[in-house]
Formats: sequence, C-alpha cells, structure tokens
Amino acid sequence: MLQHLFIVAVAYVVGSIPFGYLIVRFTQDADVRESGSGGTGATNVSRRAGKIAGVLTLLLDALKGAAAIAIARTLLGLSVIDWSASVSLASSSYIGVQETGAAYWWVAAAAVAAIAGHIFPVWLKFRGGKGVATGVGVFLMWSPLAIVAAGVIFVLIVWQTRYVSLGSIIAAASIPILMVVLHFLWPSKFLIPTLAAACAGSMLIIFAHRQNIERLLSGTENKFQ
Repeated sequence: MLQHLFIVAVAYVVGSIPFGYLIVRFTQDADVRESGSGGTGATNVSRRAGKIAGVLTLLLDALKGAAAIAIARTLLGLSVIDWSASVSLASSSYIGVQETGAAYWWVAAAAVAAIAGHIFPVWLKFRGGKGVATGVGVFLMWSPLAIVAAGVIFVLIVWQTRYVSLGSIIAAASIPILMVVLHFLWPSKFLIPTLAAACAGSMLIIFAHRQNIERLLSGTENKFQ
C-alpha cells in the first residue's frame, strides 16, 4: 500500500511542476498569476509572455501529464504505452501487483493526482492552472482517439464562440463520453478505472474553471483574439 501511495505522490509532484509560472518568472521577472485569468496555463502565459512562451508551456504541461502516467505504469510493471488495455500484462515484480485490473486503478489514481498537482501545486501555495494541457497529456496515454475527438470539439467551440475557456470546459466534459463511445468500437478490458479517471479528471478541470463559468454567464469572459 505504501508503495502505491508513493506512486500517486510522485504523479502529484510531477503534475505540480509549474512550467508556466517558471517561464514567465525567468523571461518577464513577473508572477503570471497576477495578470489575466490568474492561472499558470498556456493561455495566460501567452497573454503575459507571448505566443512562443504559451506554446512551450502547453507542450511542457502536456508532457508532464504523460510522464506521470508513464512513471506510474513503469513502477507498476505495466507497459508504458498501452492504448488498448485489452491484453493481459505481467504482474509487477517491483510492487507485486497480482492483477492488472488492480494496477490500472492505481494508474487511474496517478492520473487524477497529476491533474490535481497542476491545479493545486504545493510549490505555489496550491494556486496553479486549469489542468487542461496536463489532462491532455494524461488522457493521451489512456485514449489518444478520445483526445483527438475532444480536440476537434475544442477547436470548433473556440472557432464559433472565441471563448477558450468554454471550449476547454466542453472538451473536458466530453472525454468520459467519448471513452464510452470508443469502448463500443474497441472494447477495453479496463474501461471502469479508465472511465473513473476520466470523470474525476474532467470534474477537476471544470472545477478549476469555476470563475470562467461565472464570467461566461455574466458575459464578461475574455474572448480569444
């Protein structure tokens, strides 16, 4: 049990690396949380330090999400990349997991922990970003097709409304639904832990957008230019 909790803790620490904050601090000598939406994500970083800094933040935040899952799977003795999750995998000699299904529940916990780490980073007094890019990295390791479909939804919403936050919220909410739909096309042996992680992660991302939701409802949310 302690080893499994260690894996979840590692995922949280990896997810909590505040790349956006560090980029703005090093390039602008400023706290990105003091401008724009107050987040440390790519959108707010681009407003403060330019598009290149925003793209770099996006890539690094997604990378840490994927890395957290890769580390968890490695420590659990699972394949680093296993998009089907439909074949039996060897039990872990490191931790001694006897059932792959049990291992996937711990990977699911690590996935949620990584997203939570980005939103509530211990290094920044638990005030971070919205978790979107980190969620992309996390769920890309679970279901790349669901991420591609959610990405299309995000682009369409932003294109029609110019609200990045609205696109992020709807795309995040769509991921669990997309995973269920894809399950009927390509059945997964471990849908339940995957779906649980998707639901919890999506709810965290939507919760992180609560102020954006208030501004959307009041008509004061900033539009993407």
